[in-house]
Amino acid sequence: MQARRTAARSAARPATARRAAARGPAPRARALAGLLLVAALALTGCSASDSGSASDAGGGDKAAAPQEGSRAEGSQADDRTGAAGEGGKGGAGDAGASAPPKLAPAHIIRTVSLSVQVKDTPKALDAARTATENAGGYVGDETTTRDTEGHERTQVKLRVPVERYEEVLDDLEGAGKLLQRNATAEDVTDQVVDVDSRVRSQRASVARVRELMDRATKLSDVVTLEGELSTRQAELEALLARQAALKDRTSLATITLSLSETPVKPAEKKDEDEDPGFVDALAGGWDAFVTMLRWVAVVFGAVLPFAAAGALLVLLWLRVLRPRLGRAATAPASPRGDAARGGEAVRGGEAVRGGEAGGED
Repeated sequence: MQARRTAARSAARPATARRAAARGPAPRARALAGLLLVAALALTGCSASDSGSASDAGGGDKAAAPQEGSRAEGSQADDRTGAAGEGGKGGAGDAGASAPPKLAPAHIIRTVSLSVQVKDTPKALDAARTATENAGGYVGDETTTRDTEGHERTQVKLRVPVERYEEVLDDLEGAGKLLQRNATAEDVTDQVVDVDSRVRSQRASVARVRELMDRATKLSDVVTLEGELSTRQAELEALLARQAALKDRTSLATITLSLSETPVKPAEKKDEDEDPGFVDALAGGWDAFVTMLRWVAVVFGAVLPFAAAGALLVLLWLRVLRPRLGRAATAPASPRGDAARGGEAVRGGEAVRGGEAGGED
């Protein structure tokens, strides 16, 4: 039986060879192309996963020995790990349940007014400036006045980051005696969110108008779009200015600090029982003389306007009114008066002539 099978195989081989020869080289070329394609795909996959395979293989080789050496302890370790994992999950769940919810950041404008009484206003002001600058803030408006007794009073505006707001307040209050403190907090979170949203929308609107300008081909369209772009750009700049103002007011707290000096204690009066000496008398006389001169000057100053007005009236009378009155008195008399005076003159002449005639006789 074995011999027959061998003979049949040997007889079939020439037939197979003849069929292959009859088919020609085309099937061989196709098979070779398929093999090359499969080999290329395999090489590509191998090159893409070389690094990962190498690292995995290295890690597997290094971990193989300890895994085989600790198989006996694996079950116990797994049990302990499972228990610990369950406990950890339970603890984490409890912690997550008890933790408070995370709140959204709030935007608050903080302002405070402080009145502090100090011994030395310039030193206290320098300390306030140093504390403000060390906290990352800056000094704003400043006003300094001095009263009749020589006490200084300073009012200064400080801008301090909100993160170190309380720290700076403690330093300022510790500079002296706190007289007054007024603090306010204004929540403007809604305004900040609204302005931010409007800024984003306006920027997108400006970008769309610019895109339309780039696509426009007619001059009329370009002019219209330029006007619209200018309007929207102005609105965007106004929103940006408001956004910057809100950011400045919420990021920096405003502190208005008023510093006043401690009133100086009055000096002790000298004993009034001491007898005055020559120097005291001289000083008293000089003070009285100076006081008299001061009052004389005051009276002279009060009378001077009236004296000037009176002198002007007298000068007017002497130079203008009096000469006119004199000329009016020496003016010629009326005709009736002249006739009367003429008759009197005639009668007088006749009397004179009569007297002369009597004398001749």
